[in-house]
Amino acid sequence: MRDLAALPKAHLHLHLEGAMRPATLAELAVEAGVPVPPVRGFASFADFVRMYDGARLLVRTREHLARVVREVVEDAARDGAVWVEVQANPVPYAPALGTPAEVLGLVLEAGRAEAERLGVGFGLMAVALRHEPPSAAEDLARLAAEHADRGVVSFGLAADESLFPPAPFERAFAIAREAGLASTPHAGELLGPESVRDALDLLGARRVQHGVRAVEDAELVARLADEGTVLDVCPTSNVELAVVPEIGRHPLPALLEAGVRCSINGDDPLLFGPGLLEEYETARTALALSDEQLADVARASLEGAAAPAGFAAAHLARVDAWLAAPA
Repeated sequence: MRDLAALPKAHLHLHLEGAMRPATLAELAVEAGVPVPPVRGFASFADFVRMYDGARLLVRTREHLARVVREVVEDAARDGAVWVEVQANPVPYAPALGTPAEVLGLVLEAGRAEAERLGVGFGLMAVALRHEPPSAAEDLARLAAEHADRGVVSFGLAADESLFPPAPFERAFAIAREAGLASTPHAGELLGPESVRDALDLLGARRVQHGVRAVEDAELVARLADEGTVLDVCPTSNVELAVVPEIGRHPLPALLEAGVRCSINGDDPLLFGPGLLEEYETARTALALSDEQLADVARASLEGAAAPAGFAAAHLARVDAWLAAPA
């Protein structure tokens, strides 16, 4: 079989703290003098969020944060990512680690430096939180816009979509889009097709984080295919959070068969287990995706990335070469 680590790809759905190495989490807990917080066994999305926040709270210094950024980029590159688009919100770290702008600058500096060392690309998705006031999202969008030429490349929206609809965040996304940032909200995970449609119509989504429940609406699936919208799919995450009942019933093959462009991603490897490479391997084994389909997924990830002009083209030939090589 062809080596999936050698397939050039972009990692487009990756939460910073949720991609922390388990060993790093354990070390930070020892340093803080507290038990290692649990990262397995959540029974609901709310439980998952509490575990995520427990890990985040152990990132207590600027060096902790820089370390996590460096390691996340390194892990993605090891799995064959040539572009790493990490999502984070700097506000929870202020004022302990500085102003939100200073925290954002720290993340960008650490990410760019590590990516340059490894010969890959790096961009940051500034992600607003649905349970925070829309004004907070607008403030973050303005901050992201100010850093659009320094490494912030996209603007997202995370947390429980079933409790917080997207309409109040239209202005925040308009600010981000006006600054040239890609619109990349979460949708179609905890809610169905209407959430994906709102992400497109209200937030101007260029990519949708998850989006897999679009498969429940044939008309929406056809629209996604026609418009070339990329769904940043996270198969194991969808199983662990009961979006789908088991990996063998994941809709990724059906979406690809319908012509929808999808990338494959790890989401929160700290809590779900697999990183980028293992998710590709799962798609090959459990979902029976062919190497041709996996190459198409890699192409979609590169072309959907909010990377500088010409970045994708520089790597697409390598995807073709990977596929042309003997299996």
